[in-house]
Amino acid sequence: MTIGPGVFYDGLTSARHDVAVELDQTALRVTDAQGRVLAQWPYAELESLSAPDRLLRLGRRHSKLLARLEVRDPALIAAIDERAEGIDRTGALARRQRGGVIAWTLAATASLVLVAWFGVPVIAEKLAPLIPAGLERKLGAAVDMQTRAMLDTRNAGAGFECGHAANERTGRAAFDKLIARLAPQAGLPIPPQPFVVRRPEANAIALPGGSIYVFEGLIDKAQSPDELAGVIAHEMGHLAHRDGTRSVLQGAGLSFLFGMLLGDFVGGGAVVLAARTVLQSSYTRDIEAAADAYAVDLMNRVGGDARALAAILTRIGGATEPGMKILMDHPDTRLRASIITARARGATGAPLIDARDWAALKRICG
Repeated sequence: MTIGPGVFYDGLTSARHDVAVELDQTALRVTDAQGRVLAQWPYAELESLSAPDRLLRLGRRHSKLLARLEVRDPALIAAIDERAEGIDRTGALARRQRGGVIAWTLAATASLVLVAWFGVPVIAEKLAPLIPAGLERKLGAAVDMQTRAMLDTRNAGAGFECGHAANERTGRAAFDKLIARLAPQAGLPIPPQPFVVRRPEANAIALPGGSIYVFEGLIDKAQSPDELAGVIAHEMGHLAHRDGTRSVLQGAGLSFLFGMLLGDFVGGGAVVLAARTVLQSSYTRDIEAAADAYAVDLMNRVGGDARALAAILTRIGGATEPGMKILMDHPDTRLRASIITARARGATGAPLIDARDWAALKRICG
């Protein structure tokens, strides 16, 4: 038991009582020179009253009497401070509270990191197939706007998209004919919206909501309508499997998941991150294989030559990857081409568009 001197005022009179202050496990006890107990206050009911720096003045919380106890002994003040959580003259309580706040903050941060690293991919995997078409279109519109801004490095604006100038319209009409051969048989939940943009890479990408960007460089590299159609059919496979939606949700993380709940995808940096995810990340081999299989089956249904997809992949390797870097020696290209060729039935007739339309399509970007 800790004992020290103090001055006690009983709240009934102004008399000053020199007392002994005893600290046991649960309460502070005040006794006079004759050993009589003048007060016994549980530590939980102690409150600190206004006093000079070197004086601890205590009262009892919720007491009807205005009794108070004054203690000047530093050792006794420290002992009371240690026992009573509501008293913090030495700053120990504040330090403990700060330590607790820091610990909880670190724990919360670690939890968010774990959720973002492990939980978000799982949530995105389960959520992507369940997203209503209307929400996916809103998601796609937000990502599309940012993606176009990133791709249009020359700030061409409306001129970034090919097929609108007078000398390009026949090319656009031919492109539309090619898409019309594929889209009705694709069975997509959201109608695809393919268009050609002025980018030199031999590439194509599909965004959530149905947009398909076909790069000018891909049209330059394609040697037949069925080669180009095979690549576009591959991108339609990504749309059918909602690969872009899943990738965006995984890449942009919690911000887009909350946006999904609120139906708002246009705020903050999440859209920028989502667009970068589309442009910079690569799909897994399984996802690419599934899109290849979809493309071959679609080409078979429309009477095209599905082997043309294998041909263009072999020639330019990696053209249908979502990443911007073209991998000319992609390690999976030969295997992919062999699987595509084995699955294809071969052409059942003429190319999907005739030679005149194909020549016009090759000039779609002027």
